[in-house]
Amino acid sequence: MAEYRTLFISDVHLGTRASQADLLLDFLRENDADTIYLVGDIIDFWRIRRGAIWPQTHNDVLQKMLRKARKGARIVFIPGNHDEGMRQYCGSHFGGIEIEHQAVHTTADGRKYLVIHGDEFDVVVRYARWLAFLGDRGYELALWMNHPLNFIRRRFGLGYWSLSAHLKLRVKTAVNFIGEFENSLSEEAKRRGVDGVICGHIHHAASREMHGVHYLNTGDWVESCTAIGEKEDGSFELIRWLDTVRSREREEQLKPADALRVA
Repeated sequence: MAEYRTLFISDVHLGTRASQADLLLDFLRENDADTIYLVGDIIDFWRIRRGAIWPQTHNDVLQKMLRKARKGARIVFIPGNHDEGMRQYCGSHFGGIEIEHQAVHTTADGRKYLVIHGDEFDVVVRYARWLAFLGDRGYELALWMNHPLNFIRRRFGLGYWSLSAHLKLRVKTAVNFIGEFENSLSEEAKRRGVDGVICGHIHHAASREMHGVHYLNTGDWVESCTAIGEKEDGSFELIRWLDTVRSREREEQLKPADALRVA
């Protein structure tokens, strides 16, 4: 099991068909930390209002978090826009989990990072809520289309490909939105006098220097299956769990062939 000083996870969207809760559960079994920040959109109440998709793995993820809290891990939940109903409980503790609107995290080497979901810096969410809901439905459709497309690709021996991720990174307005979001969060961190910012919301994992501060985005557990890990020396790692899983699967596939060669 890999041990981190701190883990940052966001945009799990439990309650939706697109949530890759099984991979997150696998990640949580293989990785541990003294502190875990849940940086928003853990449960998708927007989708739940229309009828939840809630398999056992979604329960298992929540139970795993509670179990880690019981074993002594500090769990800090920072609600996002999809679970914004929990913001009324900021400052409270439930089951050993702290609920905060935002936080300032101090690394092992003394640097300070603003931890925030980031929807406050999304002008669509702030000023055109109906458009945000419409965009959410369109994104959900693109995610649904990933399943039949990848079923066909597997039949031809091709790897996983995400239509929704492709559209998000190829459409000019989406690219501009991501850039503006990253600039806004970096400028906010600079304004507050901290060394960096750790956020979620846009489902686009990143770790880069911007405007003299360190910008980190946790990504999501819908497409990229990424998290941010702080090591014991205070350095950060962008963890791409899908890469780990695929590498593990390749190793498993090679084992029988290696055994035959030895025999």
